[in-house]
Amino acid sequence: PRSVIRRSSGNLALQSALDRRGLGPVAGVDEAGRGACAGPLVVAACVLKPGDGRRFEGLTDSKALSEDERERLFDRITARALSWSTVVIPAEEVDALGIHVANLEGMRRAVARLSEHPGYVLTDGFRVQGLATPSVAVVKGDMVAACVAAASVLAKVTRDRLMSEELRRAFPVYGFD
Repeated sequence: PRSVIRRSSGNLALQSALDRRGLGPVAGVDEAGRGACAGPLVVAACVLKPGDGRRFEGLTDSKALSEDERERLFDRITARALSWSTVVIPAEEVDALGIHVANLEGMRRAVARLSEHPGYVLTDGFRVQGLATPSVAVVKGDMVAACVAAASVLAKVTRDRLMSEELRRAFPVYGFD
């Protein structure tokens, strides 16, 4: 039978449809730092509890949120998610592999590090081969799937903290904070 995905369900529709069909838990994967001139690439994966998405009011693409909103959601996601992971890929590895290859490898690593093995994976924009789980690339995934938006927030906050704390101390002249 077909699943009906209603736009009125917001960013929970796709994830909920997969859960209803027994394909859950559903993991979302996204990255931060892909277009940056400095610093690491950070990739995150997140599995939200089925039916728990409404507890994350305002959850969307991390770039559309203020720093305070991202921090609030980061704390809520890490406290309530069924499972989550972040992978930091140093700039040297990105330079050696290329940004796209490093990004895909980071997505595979982030999913593999989840404590809860997902039944299905939604990736933001890019098809990722080599996952041990069925997956689909979702265009603008961080805006249409709550679990991808949660991964977006995890990746962005983790990267921002690295940039403002570690790299600021190492290279104060650049003003990374």
